Amino acid sequence: MSAPFVVVGGDAAGLSAASKFARENPDGDVVVFERGRWVSYAHCGTPYYVKGEVDRLTDLLSLSPDEVEDRGIDLRREHEVVAVDTDARVVTVEGDGGESFEQPYGDLLVGTGARAVTDPIPGSRLDMVFTMHGLDSAAAVRAALSSPGERAVDTDVEYVDAELVEAYADREPPERVAVVGGGYVGIEMAEAFHAHGLETHLFQRSSHPLPPFGEAVGERVAEHLRERGVELHLDTAVSELAGEDGVEAVVHENGRVPVGLALVGVGIEPNTELLSETAVELGESGAVAVDGYGRTSVEHVYAAGDCAEDRHAVTGEPTWVPLGLTANRAGRAIGQTVAGDPEPVGDVAGTAVVKALELECGRVGFVGDEAARDAGFEPVSTTITSGSRSGYYPGGDETTVTLTADRGTGRVLGGALVGRDRAAIRIDTLSTALESDLTVAELERLDLAYAPPFSPVWDPVLVAAKVLRGELD
Repeated sequence: MSAPFVVVGGDAAGLSAASKFARENPDGDVVVFERGRWVSYAHCGTPYYVKGEVDRLTDLLSLSPDEVEDRGIDLRREHEVVAVDTDARVVTVEGDGGESFEQPYGDLLVGTGARAVTDPIPGSRLDMVFTMHGLDSAAAVRAALSSPGERAVDTDVEYVDAELVEAYADREPPERVAVVGGGYVGIEMAEAFHAHGLETHLFQRSSHPLPPFGEAVGERVAEHLRERGVELHLDTAVSELAGEDGVEAVVHENGRVPVGLALVGVGIEPNTELLSETAVELGESGAVAVDGYGRTSVEHVYAAGDCAEDRHAVTGEPTWVPLGLTANRAGRAIGQTVAGDPEPVGDVAGTAVVKALELECGRVGFVGDEAARDAGFEPVSTTITSGSRSGYYPGGDETTVTLTADRGTGRVLGGALVGRDRAAIRIDTLSTALESDLTVAELERLDLAYAPPFSPVWDPVLVAAKVLRGELD
């Protein structure tokens, strides 16, 4: 009997791969080891659970453990893979009872994800300092924001760390909170805290929030957050989270802000320690280097999701873009490949969207000139502001578009958008143009839909292309 397909990690990449393999090869065996209790959950939904727009943690599950097993997958929760022997094709597993055993594999997928970065900030391990990485983190924060006796978190759910939740549920909620980091998680959590009526302070060491979205988006988001009452501390590096038993203040170069809770969202790093004693190669990003099919440098070993690199759609070079679709798509492709029908994992363009209170933001590829120039292009950029609907139709809003292209070829290299009225979804037009290697002239000639309730005759993306084409000519 052949050894099974073994998957390490029971979230997006891992269960997408296992599900596809089981569907394509129903006679094959697939085993998934997950060191935690939660599997197949929507990490991107956790800020909205904290905010209260999502009622229950289980609403964020894509698949329950029972549904996973119904697909013919041998799911082992609270089982941690602690070592990999690629010569013998065996993994060492520590079970939930403390026992250790070896599991042979025919093919192995490492989908160990990433972890939140906190260590550069002294005091990040104080009580009432959180990261937003995992459903138990979200449950703890929501419990900390609820009044004693409110029981905002359902501790009767099998998977919830009830002890962790109870530790915060009986305390008085804070009145003032800090968010350290103005990236995706920081902006979304600032919105969540603001919705609870808390005095919210956002600290960002660069000159504007959302640096990957560019200056135009960042400045508009900063203005909007200030208008809504969020206190911004830009160009401000946090030197310490101070306190005795719990956090009491954020210390920075210009002073000290008293707080009762702090959320640290300064980035993530890939979980690759499992492979440190193997011949599996890492890329320059620190994530696992893979080819176009998710194969690592060692035969029969694959990697996908937040622990693995991908190929950039513009440069063709390896890049690390830890996002949900990237993980799900790569996992599904690898499951099909292992089942016997090779499927490429696909390139990535860094397409992303984020909500900042009422503003919608999107970005793709290279935004602005510096990164594009570093990649060997001669970038030209323009920023325009245009209406989202016909001017006479109610409900429209100004949409700001930044578009970047290569001067020599006219090829679209990237862009970003921000606005209140369906601005984020327009980034998909730019993403398609980018991955189709369209020039600015070809983008300008796209036959985009027009009707007054949805778009003006000249969609904001087409306006940006028209202006940028003039600058290129």
